[in-house]
Amino acid sequence: MTPFTEAVIQVIREIPKGKVMSYGQVAELAGNRRGARQVVRVLHTMSRKEGLPWHRVVNAKGEIRLPHGQGFEEQVAYLEAEGVEVSPEGRVDLSRYRA
Repeated sequence: MTPFTEAVIQVIREIPKGKVMSYGQVAELAGNRRGARQVVRVLHTMSRKEGLPWHRVVNAKGEIRLPHGQGFEEQVAYLEAEGVEVSPEGRVDLSRYRA
């Protein structure tokens, strides 16, 4: 595992319940502000193995990018269970919920 991957995993683990971060925000805190796509890769390949709170990561607009029927509803349910309001379109108010 690369140092960046390890840092991404640590940043994601530290996102508090009821808060979200963008892929780019995670990348920057992990040491590579241009590494948002790598964050997506880490989430895709390591979330289950590492027990990551993957649902707390959204895009820069606060949107859930998973397709309907392929994780969208699950991410909404997890976020709402933590008190995060999600619009019907899958958007989170970053001014309110950003960690």
